[in-house]
Amino acid sequence: MTYLWLKAGHIIFVTFWMAGLFMLPRQLIYVHSAPPGSVEEGQWVRRMGLLRKIILTPSLIVVWVLGLLMAYQLGLFAGASGLGWLHAKLFFVLALTGFHGYLVTQAKKVAAGERPLSEKQLRMIGEIPGLLLVVIVILVVIKPF
Repeated sequence: MTYLWLKAGHIIFVTFWMAGLFMLPRQLIYVHSAPPGSVEEGQWVRRMGLLRKIILTPSLIVVWVLGLLMAYQLGLFAGASGLGWLHAKLFFVLALTGFHGYLVTQAKKVAAGERPLSEKQLRMIGEIPGLLLVVIVILVVIKPF
């Protein structure tokens, strides 16, 4: 029963985390159309900061804590067999975590007045979390290995 509660919490916070990862690149795009130093730019920078502090980072932490607790219950750290899918999932979740860090870095640069990425680049990287999510869900549901 504990495992099911961990799983429910994990899914809930993955949903929050993914929502934030979809929103942040979009917010970075909106900053591009705001004149540097304008009130509008300041509002978008504030919104990005709140998104990071209230949704993104707390969700990331809860996802990892609950996920590692579930992995422990499945026997990942005891060498249980048949968990190749979980090893692959962890790899892609690490990639998603790295992407999270990359976005936070870009948001901080934008907050400092820089525009390190073009709108087109932001639109392209905004697709990354969706692609990783597809792979992760397939690994969890299908368990191909």
